[in-house]
Formats: sequence, structure tokens, C-alpha cells
Amino acid sequence: MFPLGSVLLPGAVLPLHVFEPRYRQLVADCLAGEPEFGVALIERGSEVGGGDQRTAVGTVARIVQVGELPEGRVALVAVGTRRIRVNAWLPDDPYPLADVDDWLDTPEEAEALRSLVTSVHRDVRRLAALAVELGDSAADTGAEIADDPLLASYHLAALAPIGPSDRYDLLCAPGPRERLELLASMVGDVEASLRFRLGDD
Repeated sequence: MFPLGSVLLPGAVLPLHVFEPRYRQLVADCLAGEPEFGVALIERGSEVGGGDQRTAVGTVARIVQVGELPEGRVALVAVGTRRIRVNAWLPDDPYPLADVDDWLDTPEEAEALRSLVTSVHRDVRRLAALAVELGDSAADTGAEIADDPLLASYHLAALAPIGPSDRYDLLCAPGPRERLELLASMVGDVEASLRFRLGDD
């Protein structure tokens, strides 16, 4: 497991600069077998040094690119593939370990979600444009959204200019409909805040 201060969602890209010896060992172990590891959000504490408190839901990351850097450091790119539930955190050896199970989304008929995906995508684009107008950072909302509503729900959650806690709540939504509806509500709240900062009535 690789606890981080950010949330990895299925379908999202995760670039990492690995310098701690224990995580360099994690990368070496992954590359020697299945090139996957779990990512969980750190609720309290730091990414470096251990002693953090971690969430009980995470995402499996699959390593797709690795590069060696000076002094044994590693640069890698991984992609989120699926959700996991953490049953128990195990003693570090030398990196964090956990007993986990895959957590599948509640199935939903794709056709019934298309209009919801379209509506939330429009709202996320509008919110990102407001954030940029205020000088905040925002993801490229021109990126393509998957046709599959399940993947689209994760893509939109990754694109929305929201914090790690909100993104974690979206990761924990039972299925794509609940995720999209929750995201629509979050977008509305954030938009109201941004418009207040802009001085809009």
C-alpha cells in the first residue's frame, strides 16, 4: 500500500517520485511480480516518515511506466484500475501492508445515466472555468470522458476542482448514479462559493 495525501480514482493517472527506501522497495517488489499496489488517502499525518492515519477505501494502481533517477530514486506513472476496501492495516514490512478486498460499483443501466453524465460534465466544465478565472488551478476539462457511465463518473470526479475529502466521498459512493448525484451537489456548493469570491450576485 502507498498512502498519499491525495485520492486516486479508477481511470486516473498517478505520477510518483519515489525516494523513501521503503517505497523504493515496494516498487521493486511490484516490478518483480504483479505491477500493482494500493493507494489510500492519508486522513491525518504526513506522506513521509509513517505514523499517518489512513482511510478504509482505496484504489489499486497499476504501474505503466518506470524510470530510474539518481541516488536510487524512481519516477513512475501508474493508473487507477479498481476500488478496494481495507479490512485491516497490517504491520509495515518495510512499507505499509493491508488485507483488502475488491469493491465493485453497484451496477446501473448505462442508458439511464447518459443525461446525468452530460449534465454533470457541463457543470464541471463551468466550475473549472470559474476556478481558472479566479486564478485557482483546475484540470483540463476538455479531456475526453468515457462513454461508459461508470468510468465517466470517476473521470468527472477527477476533473472537478474539489478537495481530497470530497473526492474520497465520491470514491466511496455505492455506484455511478450516486456518485454523479453527489458530484452535482458538490459542484453546486463550490460554484456558489466561487461566485461569491467573484462578486457575482
